[in-house]
Amino acid sequence: MIIGILALQGAFIEHKHKLDSLKINSFYIRNLADLQKPKDGLILPGGESTAMNKLLDELNMKDLLISQIESGIPTFGTCAGMILLAKHISNQKHAFLKVMDITVTRNGYGRQSGSFIIHHEFDGIKIPMTFIRAPYIQLVSDQVKVLSVYDQRIVAARQKNMLVTSFHPELNHDFTIYHYFLNMIDNELTK
Repeated sequence: MIIGILALQGAFIEHKHKLDSLKINSFYIRNLADLQKPKDGLILPGGESTAMNKLLDELNMKDLLISQIESGIPTFGTCAGMILLAKHISNQKHAFLKVMDITVTRNGYGRQSGSFIIHHEFDGIKIPMTFIRAPYIQLVSDQVKVLSVYDQRIVAARQKNMLVTSFHPELNHDFTIYHYFLNMIDNELTK
């Protein structure tokens, strides 16, 4: 198994450290040639979604990335990665990749100074959740499975091959979300 991590901006190094801890092969995706490499899964990290989108356009990566996700490659978006995947963003005019049937509210939990950590349920398991200028999911279609709700806001969800979290599982010592994502990849590989 090998996972490509979008490494244009944001918390990509932390995701690689988590995968290294699990002895999962991974590589950084920094350009079109990297995106074309064989992989079994994709991670879109937290960071600044507008900057990431701009770089995807400038590096001519956006169309191929959309095509790979729509073709079914397991994809995990955290925070800004979730914003990139959303079909709609409630507090801005344009969405980015528009592949997941969710409406996201950017910076839904406020500024950087409003960041916080909680222990809350994800798919029935209590885990640590680190929120940093976090978005939340305002609306989902009936194609989307809600995996976690905190403070009456959806903070984790899945639609087919796409998993998203408002929070940053790469910033704590829990591996629950990674095991969930790796299981998604295993299921795809054994089809």
